Amino acid sequence: MENSLARYNEWLANVRDEGLLKELEGLKGDAAEIENRFYKDLEFGTGGLRGILGVGPNCMNIYTVGRATQGIANYMLKNGLKSVAVSYDSRIKSREFAERVCGVFAVSGIKCFMTKELMPTPFLSFSVREHKADIGVMVTASHNPSQYNGYKAYGPDGCQIISELADAISAEIASVGYFGGQIKALEFKDACDTGMTVFCDGGMIETFLQRVQEQCVKKAETPLSVVYTALNGAGYKLCPEIMKRAGVENIIPVEEQCFPDGTFKTCPYPNPEEAAALELGIKKLKETNAEILLATDPDADRVGVAENDGGKIRMFTGNEIGVLLVDFILSQSKNLPENPVFITTIVSTMLTEKLTAAAGATLIKCYTGFKNIGGEILKLEKRGELPRFVFGFEESYGYMKGAYVRDKDAVQAVMLVCELKSYLKSVGLTLATQLENIYKKHGYFKNKLLSYEFSGARGLAAMRALIEDIRNNPFKEFAGLKVLETVDYMTQTKEDLPKDNILLFRLEKDGQFIIRPSGTEPKLKIYLTASGCADESAALIDEMSKELDKVVSRGHGS
Repeated sequence: MENSLARYNEWLANVRDEGLLKELEGLKGDAAEIENRFYKDLEFGTGGLRGILGVGPNCMNIYTVGRATQGIANYMLKNGLKSVAVSYDSRIKSREFAERVCGVFAVSGIKCFMTKELMPTPFLSFSVREHKADIGVMVTASHNPSQYNGYKAYGPDGCQIISELADAISAEIASVGYFGGQIKALEFKDACDTGMTVFCDGGMIETFLQRVQEQCVKKAETPLSVVYTALNGAGYKLCPEIMKRAGVENIIPVEEQCFPDGTFKTCPYPNPEEAAALELGIKKLKETNAEILLATDPDADRVGVAENDGGKIRMFTGNEIGVLLVDFILSQSKNLPENPVFITTIVSTMLTEKLTAAAGATLIKCYTGFKNIGGEILKLEKRGELPRFVFGFEESYGYMKGAYVRDKDAVQAVMLVCELKSYLKSVGLTLATQLENIYKKHGYFKNKLLSYEFSGARGLAAMRALIEDIRNNPFKEFAGLKVLETVDYMTQTKEDLPKDNILLFRLEKDGQFIIRPSGTEPKLKIYLTASGCADESAALIDEMSKELDKVVSRGHGS
């Protein structure tokens, strides 16, 4: 606490921004809040930065953004790197932070290509590749609540940076102080006037949309009625446009969520994985009797899907849509390359293994996060095998076909889901009935994600202690079933994967759960899998959930 108080006083003496200074003064006497904001620096990793907006080194503000950017600039200068692509989403202060990023790079003589307006994250990935930039910065906190912001850092391939680069940049950031002139920045206007910041060519949007269209599987020829919500984010322009180009004529917007709004008044947690975020969309789906709802998150890299089947609303998980899209793509075999490759993650559904094996396709499994899927694509590219890559997805509602970008792309995903829905409608099927057909053919799999929050300094320590306790005292039996295998990804050697803080437990009756800390939020995530008939799988998932609730509750000390 003494160190946190000393850092607080340092900020109090040096901060000049009126809003942040007022916030600092309001913290006087609040020991717990000072501890949470000042006990550590906001960590920079493969996911870049992400934190709650506010004053202090453990929050997102112009000082933490400036420090991280200065560290990246220092790394670039030492390694002869000269250009950066920059974009931002609809979040509070996203534009301000993006301008700060450009101002810091400008002082170091690093040229920035910035979007004129907010754009989806996949467009930033595309911009990096189109400009042949050395680094990319996307100011976003993805699907987090409105009090969060952050930014993702990208490498020259348009993929989020890998661990080695993140570590090297982190070392540079650690050497930068917040005050004393160590962070140097031009005003945004001056950065533009000097030519060190230029806006992206307007034609890039059209080029991006054309690249998306090239990933068409089967154009939506059977008419569809689609409700779309951008959840007040960056998909509000490009997603409706790509649906029109894919053949969808009846697009019904959710008016309250049509346009950018970083306060997310109608969906406090704008995550398309959460039913609460889709409430207005589902209401509109019922009112209009439309056939399908598509919801993209604030930076438009994830999409949630719900279907209206005669008044019965069915929401689909990321795994289910992933399976449906893999099956759809495989069914159109004339469009597949020789020896096709699909990529997914170790926490995504094992049903993908059945589908790809039956089709004679190769499936590569990697760690969670599209940076790892992008990493596998890069390996193919270096071997001259890039044309083999077809499709990648992860259970957290992220999908990507083709390699024109190297991050999940909801602009493309809404197009693919519309094509799939239109095709199924033409043959008298729904998404739900087609999913049942896949289960009947390849086996039933049920998945569930448990997410537990561990906020603040004490929460982080408790989460780390809990994982270590499970690692040192692994389960021998769980939910009444024997544990057949335990895999600790910090020490395992069977799979060609780097060390990571992940634990996997395989149970009898094809049960499985994987434990990992989130890389972007103060949360512990546990992924459950059960296989067999629907009733048995559901019962096993419920039993595992109850047991894990107890385990995590003890770890919380509650």
